[in-house]
Amino acid sequence: MKKIYTTILSVALFTGINTTTNAQCTDNRYHDYVFPAAPVVTSNIIYGNNLDKGGASIDLKLDVYQPNGDASNSRALIIVAHGGSFIGGSKTGSDVLNMSKDFARMGYVVASIDYRIGMTNFPIAQTHTIDSTDAGAAVMRAVHDGRAAVRYFRKDARIGGNTYKIDTNNIFFAGVSAGGFIALHVAYMDELSEFPSYVDTIGQHGLHGGIEGLSGNPGYPSDVKAVINICGALGDTAWVKPGDEPVMNFHGNNDGTVPYGSSVISLLGIYPLLKVHGGYSVAARANQVGLTNCFEKYENRDHVPHVGTSATALAHYDTTLTISRNFLEHFTCGVALNCAYTTPPVIGIDELIVNANDINLYPNPANTNFTIDLTPFGNASITLELFDILGKSVMTLPKVKNDVITLNRGQLPSGMYFVRLTNTTTNISVTKKVTFE
Repeated sequence: MKKIYTTILSVALFTGINTTTNAQCTDNRYHDYVFPAAPVVTSNIIYGNNLDKGGASIDLKLDVYQPNGDASNSRALIIVAHGGSFIGGSKTGSDVLNMSKDFARMGYVVASIDYRIGMTNFPIAQTHTIDSTDAGAAVMRAVHDGRAAVRYFRKDARIGGNTYKIDTNNIFFAGVSAGGFIALHVAYMDELSEFPSYVDTIGQHGLHGGIEGLSGNPGYPSDVKAVINICGALGDTAWVKPGDEPVMNFHGNNDGTVPYGSSVISLLGIYPLLKVHGGYSVAARANQVGLTNCFEKYENRDHVPHVGTSATALAHYDTTLTISRNFLEHFTCGVALNCAYTTPPVIGIDELIVNANDINLYPNPANTNFTIDLTPFGNASITLELFDILGKSVMTLPKVKNDVITLNRGQLPSGMYFVRLTNTTTNISVTKKVTFE
C-alpha cells in the first residue's frame, strides 16, 4: 500500500554498528520474510520472579518466536512488551502478536513478555484514589521486569548454553503503549538519581533494587542496542542524553490515551495521574542532543492505530512494521539509516522484485474481487499465488496467460493479503499487496 504518513526528524548515521550480525544479512535476512513458515513458538518460559502489587510472589513469563528452519547460531533478538495501561494486556495480545510473528519470519528471535500489572488502588476503593504513587509504582515494576528479561537472555547465553542462539550484542526492545513506556524507561532511566521520587518503595510492593530491580538474573547487563516506542511515553525527557540508545518513535497526534507531546496522562481517560512525555517530545529531545532516531507521526490518528483488522488498521500496521524493519536493519546489517516507508517485507527467500510498480491491481482496498493487469509480463505464463498476512497460501492459479485476471474473494476474511506473480519461464516474481475490507 502506498505510504501516506511519514515524518522524518533524524537521519543521522550510527557509527557504533556491531558487525557480528552483518554476515547474516544475506538473502535479505532482517529485511524480507526469508522464513515464511509459521515461527517456532516456545510458550510460558519463566524469566524471573517478584512480588506483585499485593505482595504475592509471581513468576514472570515470556514466549519466544524463532524463525522456522533457521540454521544460524547467532541471531538478533527483539524483546516486545504489550500494552494495557499497566492494568491489563497480554504477551499474546493483538497489539504484539502479529508483530512477534512477522519479525521472526524476517529472521529475528522475538521474545514477547508478560510483566507485572495492576495498581494498588485500582479498582478504586471508597477511601482511596489512584495517584502518581500508584501509577509510578506500576511503571517501575514493569520496567524492572523488562530489564530482567534482557538479563535473562544474556545469562542464558553465558551459562545456559545459549538456548535461543542469541547474538547478545544485538538485543533490541520494542513496546506498544504501556510497553512503549517500558522500552523508553529501559533505555533512558539508567541512573539511580533518575528513579522517580514519587515512587514509594516502602509502602508499595516489589520495587526494591534501584534501577535494575529484583525481578531476576542479577549480575548481567540490561542495556539494549536500540528501542522502538509505539504510542508510549517517558517520565522525563531530561533522561535522554548524548550517546544514549537510538530510538524509533511512533505516535498519533490525536492520541487520547497517551499524550503525543508532554502532558498529564489519565487512567482510562478519567483519573489524572502524572505528567509524561510522548513520542513527539522524546523525538524532539533526541534531536536536541544529537541522538540517532526516527519519528513517525500517525497523522490525525488516536491510540495504537495499527491494531485491528480494518483496512486503515492494516495500513498502519504495514507502516509500523516496515519502518521498524528499516530502523532495525541499520543496526543489524549496517545499512544506511532510513526512517521512511519503503517496500514492505515480501514472501519467500528467492524472490526477485522487479517493476512491481508496473503491475496495476485494482480496486485496492477491494470488497468482493480485484483485477490485476498482467500485460507487463507480455504473453508469458504466470503462476498467481495469494498469501494471507501470516504467509499461508490461500489460493493458487497456475499457468495464467490472460492480459488481465479478476480474482473473487470467496469466503476469505477481511484483512491484508499478498499476491505473488511468478513468470514460470524466468522464475522472476513480483509481489503486490491487497486488502479486503
